[in-house]
Amino acid sequence: MQCIGLKRTVPYALRPKKRLGQHFLIDGNIRRKIIKACEIAPDDTVLEIGSGRGELTRLIAEKTDKLFALEFDPRLCSVLKSELADSPWVKIINRNILYFDIARFFKNAPKVKVIGNLPYNITTPIIVHLLKFRGKIKDIFITVQKEFGQRMVASPGSSDWSSFSCFLQYYTQPQIQFFIKKTCFWPQPKVDSVLVKLKVKEKLPLDRKKENRLFKIIRSSFQQRRKTLKNALSGVVSSRKLSRYFNQYDIDKNIRGEQLSLQDFINLVNFNG
Repeated sequence: MQCIGLKRTVPYALRPKKRLGQHFLIDGNIRRKIIKACEIAPDDTVLEIGSGRGELTRLIAEKTDKLFALEFDPRLCSVLKSELADSPWVKIINRNILYFDIARFFKNAPKVKVIGNLPYNITTPIIVHLLKFRGKIKDIFITVQKEFGQRMVASPGSSDWSSFSCFLQYYTQPQIQFFIKKTCFWPQPKVDSVLVKLKVKEKLPLDRKKENRLFKIIRSSFQQRRKTLKNALSGVVSSRKLSRYFNQYDIDKNIRGEQLSLQDFINLVNFNG
């Protein structure tokens, strides 16, 4: 489907708002491919983020009778409520996901499956917000910019490996499902996208206090990538403890933070030598 000239024929209420970062998924094949990848079971409770014009909403509604569609744009909410009036099990919610309390809303429900085509400009805040409620979330399926998706699944030592990579991989197991061409959206973004699955981890290796310590160390390690880890962590981890850690785990004392794996950082937090 080509989007050339489409804007003139689409009713005002269904036109994308640039300030909200709206890019509607207009490729039917990709929509069906996303739904297949999400593996929605009849008993799944689904929270859809950014329902837009309902491109995915209608397909999700065919798979489960427990669908909660979150849309911040009141224009689109009105349209969705009207068009999905014959599907009363679809609950249209006019809310901003960044202020939506998932734990409270789904207090008496099983873990939810989250699906969303995220606005590029607030992808990171949305993911961080979702992971605050990871105890109520089973899986997350989101479309994000290709480059962002590559940072999500990056490996240590690569140019994409970052503090966010560590943060995300600590709480989830991220996996790129497939790539999506920019021509599949209207208006067409400048870059291609990917569908990413985030499998929320059931158990974590550290308690809350150590987690805070871990992310402080990680952030400091990546702030100045050219610095050695020893210099980057000056004032955060004592040089004596760091030297003993290097010896214990046979790590080059001149290593940079970007070369350490997430497990290496966890080992450093747990190291008591």
